[in-house]
Amino acid sequence: MIVVVAPGQGSQSPGFLEPWLADPAHRARLEALGDAAGLDLIEHGTVSDADTIRDTAIAQPLIVAAALLSADALLDGRRDRVGAVAGHSVGEFAAAVVAGVLGEHDAVRLVRERGLAMAEAAAAVPTGMSAVLGGDAEALAARLIELGLEAANVNGGGQTVVAGELNNLEALAAEPVPGARVIPLQVAGAFHTSYMAPAVERVRAAAATIEAADPDIRLYTNRDGSAVASGAAFLDLLIGQISSPVRWDLCMKSMAADGVTGVIELLPAGALVGLAKRGLKGVPTIAIRTPDDLPAAIEMLEQHA
Repeated sequence: MIVVVAPGQGSQSPGFLEPWLADPAHRARLEALGDAAGLDLIEHGTVSDADTIRDTAIAQPLIVAAALLSADALLDGRRDRVGAVAGHSVGEFAAAVVAGVLGEHDAVRLVRERGLAMAEAAAAVPTGMSAVLGGDAEALAARLIELGLEAANVNGGGQTVVAGELNNLEALAAEPVPGARVIPLQVAGAFHTSYMAPAVERVRAAAATIEAADPDIRLYTNRDGSAVASGAAFLDLLIGQISSPVRWDLCMKSMAADGVTGVIELLPAGALVGLAKRGLKGVPTIAIRTPDDLPAAIEMLEQHA
């Protein structure tokens, strides 16, 4: 069973879409997605600098559009070979499109609203996120309570992303739990925490007119790793997930229980295959970064389907 996964915010890098735009079809597709989102995604994927594409309101639609671009190239005539799909954080929107829950233009429009709402919530208080690698989980949980921080992403393989006010993150970095390393992340807010609560209702209002179909590919949710059979329920989970933790560890646990034999990460890939190498040991992975990665991904899809 092949699982196709879509990455979240922080996976983007300056110029990462440049190799894709040599193909006129890819360029036209990205232009159409940019029109739907109200952003020049071609500019942001090729010439915008790191600070520009770190902006939450730009980063989120850019990442989802990139994932959809690579999904279209990967799955053309091969969609029935996918056993399951999942997305990490904002990547869940791309996963919802692949699974048939959302139309791609609805997805990027809603993601644009999500990014604007989360950026506005993040501006209220100086907050951020840090990855904690290693250390005892119970000791970390106690330290987070002590510092007023929250676990935003439980990623498995000994990695937890924590979030909260910047001074408290600095205190954690200065005095981590034994055996842990703390790495500040280049994101502009405490996503998937209570700090994002003001964004939830704004996005819920924006989603009120969107029709969500039931998935026709197994679709895991970040809420608890379960497979969701209702499109309306998945859309509701997408909205609520803005202020609740991402349980990627439980998504990988479900993949393993369902018999995953390969993982393909959509553009801009890298982070999720890295987690899979620790959380799904022995399962082959492929990261799609450029069009040159497509033949190997297609071969995996055909061999393991």
